Amino acid sequence: MKLAASPSSAQVRAVNSATAGCFIHLAFTFVFAIAVITPTLSAQQQQTLHGRVQDPLGALIAGASVDLLRDEHAVASSKSGTDGTFQFAIPAPGRYRVRVAAASFEPITTSAVYVNGSGTPDLDITLATQTLTQQVTVTASGTPMPEAQTGASVTVLPLDDYRYMPEVQTPLRLSPGLQVTQTGQMGGTSSLSIRGGSTDANKVLIDGVPVNAIGGGVEFANIASVGIDSIEVLREPNSALYGSDALAGVVSMRSTRGSTPLPMFTYSGDAGNFHTYRNEVTAGTVFHQFDLYSAFARIDTDNNLPNSEFHNATYAGNFGWTPNPINDLRFTVRHTAVSGGQPNAIALYGVPDDSKQQEQDNYYSAVWNGQTTQRWHNQIRYGGTRQNGEYLDPAAAGIPDDFGNTDGVLVTIKGANGYSVTGHALFYTPYSPVPSTYLETTHRNFVYSQTDFSVSPHLLVLGGFKFENESGLNGYAGNLYGMPSSIQRGNYSYTIQTSGEFQSRLFYNLGTGLEDNGLFGFADTPRVSLAYYLARPSSGIFFSGTKLHGTFGKGIKEPSIFQQADSLYGTLAPLPNGSQLIEQYHVMPVGAENSRTYDGGLDQEILRGRARLGITYFHDEFTNGVEYVSQAGLLELGIHAGNLPAFAGGGAYINSLAFRSEGLEFESEYRIGNHLFARAGYTYTDARVQHSLDSDNLGCAPPSNISGCTFNSAFNFSDIPIGADSPLVGARPFRVAPHTGYFGLNYSRSKAYVSFTGTLVSKRDDSDFLTDSNFGNSLLLPNRNLLGSYERLELGGGYQVTSRLNIYANAQNLLSEHYYEAFGFPSLPMTFQTGIKVNFGGENWKLN
Repeated sequence: MKLAASPSSAQVRAVNSATAGCFIHLAFTFVFAIAVITPTLSAQQQQTLHGRVQDPLGALIAGASVDLLRDEHAVASSKSGTDGTFQFAIPAPGRYRVRVAAASFEPITTSAVYVNGSGTPDLDITLATQTLTQQVTVTASGTPMPEAQTGASVTVLPLDDYRYMPEVQTPLRLSPGLQVTQTGQMGGTSSLSIRGGSTDANKVLIDGVPVNAIGGGVEFANIASVGIDSIEVLREPNSALYGSDALAGVVSMRSTRGSTPLPMFTYSGDAGNFHTYRNEVTAGTVFHQFDLYSAFARIDTDNNLPNSEFHNATYAGNFGWTPNPINDLRFTVRHTAVSGGQPNAIALYGVPDDSKQQEQDNYYSAVWNGQTTQRWHNQIRYGGTRQNGEYLDPAAAGIPDDFGNTDGVLVTIKGANGYSVTGHALFYTPYSPVPSTYLETTHRNFVYSQTDFSVSPHLLVLGGFKFENESGLNGYAGNLYGMPSSIQRGNYSYTIQTSGEFQSRLFYNLGTGLEDNGLFGFADTPRVSLAYYLARPSSGIFFSGTKLHGTFGKGIKEPSIFQQADSLYGTLAPLPNGSQLIEQYHVMPVGAENSRTYDGGLDQEILRGRARLGITYFHDEFTNGVEYVSQAGLLELGIHAGNLPAFAGGGAYINSLAFRSEGLEFESEYRIGNHLFARAGYTYTDARVQHSLDSDNLGCAPPSNISGCTFNSAFNFSDIPIGADSPLVGARPFRVAPHTGYFGLNYSRSKAYVSFTGTLVSKRDDSDFLTDSNFGNSLLLPNRNLLGSYERLELGGGYQVTSRLNIYANAQNLLSEHYYEAFGFPSLPMTFQTGIKVNFGGENWKLN
């Protein structure tokens, strides 16, 4: 049985360190030279702006109407030539936009580009069909690419899809293959599962900076929507580009930029039930070569449970400098400060815990992009992550008993599967560390360098290198468990990739990544995606845009801090005879978790391009997963009991978990009219645990023939095996729903906007994770369908009263349904907020 991956040798690590240092030095020297030399060379070029107009598949469009805009006024007009190209002479330095319109396509106006005579900007403009196939994605390929040209399963969520929504997790619920689970109410721990994968198996980025804690965990409850301009979701691994933690998928967010020549200021404030208040202030502008944007928002709520108040204050800044059209330097920063109560699973204990949690996070990046030649682009990025969290538990909650324990009140717990139990849950024991402070920090710095070159209009090659230094600590501060565990890792990643197209019908992306992690060593992560159009998109025929697509990829994830510290290797190593035991039992450090996935599907446009249907089959295998195994499980591996140390928790982490997830995704979009747009989706997920050595998968007694379980002998289901702490082999992973769906209906006119959305989730497996007041199993319930199904409906809208004043309202859980996303943690009943948004400046700067 393989416990973990083999580590790299010290000699290899030293060589890599020296090589990386040289590479970084050369990269900075190269970037500096390009940044200095390029403007000098470009100054000799004519002051022009040119580009190409193409359809979503890259075919050039002749005869399109093209206007050059400055300050929203047309200063020149032209038509695209037979080769789709256009060119304008620039009358004076400044920021210019291009507006393009063509028959059978949606008109588009580009973002502003600064032209000052020292370079010739080149614009590739993609026109859209009515199903928005001009959306550009970077997540799947590392370079901007129209969504229609990728074979990857990617969803792009523009800002209009989540206006008036205070948290990023809300729009993520309205995507195929995604399931958000929140333990309780606003501020409760929120996690994301993509296609049935683990909730810590997704790479999450803001402006290219990882939001993940070491080991992959992301707290979505802390990510406010303020300052987020767009969200991309890739529903498959992409460790080839993003390295560790991109095991199941990638979520990438981009910050808003300033866009008005005169400064624009906005204020929005709203209030709702449960003493919920939100205030947001933004400011943005562009001035010659500079664009500036800042935003601050704070939300406060009491929720409707004791000790569940939540506060989130977020600042976002985006500052850019474009010295000439072919160089861009950008700095982004995001600061989040959150705090709130943690009442625990109040439905299971009957009384709230009095714990508190607070966190302060900072994410910042500096990135330079340079178009050295028309075909050659370079990028270098520095990024940093600072996460500092504390979980404070001041005292033992519950009712004291005669043995020094505290218990919950007498409760009857009933699952959606019809089984119920009654009793007192064990809350705290004399060995519980109270009062206590649990610390969790992640500090990360990285440098990423990328170069990509268009060999021809049909072929692009990309190479990248990343060095990342990460450190952190995790654990209780100064109590009977000792000091927190700390780690430091130096990670190196290499990427090579090629992408292209053939006759604007076949599109491909092929690449691989090489990860040299400071803990688990080397791993390769190949990836390929293909898309082929049997019929091109068109608004002239009923059926068009028939697209076949498929991908294959591998992903990796590094272990977390506490998994490394509490691993079997990490526990044995400090012992006096640790080296002997490690050699005797062939124990390795915890290694990388692995995934392998493939998918394939069909997209079809109908109703003359006004509607799109898509269906995708996916199959994911997750292997070498890190799980906690009891001493009994370690004995099963042949490790003699006499040689085992007295583990604080009774076991250790090893790489022994495997599960697979397969299913179908269906999604549809329909532009009903000029102002009404509908979309809906459904996902079927069949996930099964294939292998586990967890303590609840060992020693199952008759009459069951399942290998490993716990029984509740106090009630009338004593013959049903139960996974108390983790799912049994052959069962579903906890909280992964086999059926999920969503729908959205959006109505938008010049002054009014209305959105009606819904999320539908079926029954799921889970555990109550309870021990009764006598340290027994009498409060455990069967896992199958323990969590009930639910429907979450939301209605929001706004009205532009004047050019400066907007009023809006938003309501969630319209049916006020009582449901749990995690068993025992009640969700909020119906909530509502109403507010105003006032803007001042920009195009309306003059008071009149």
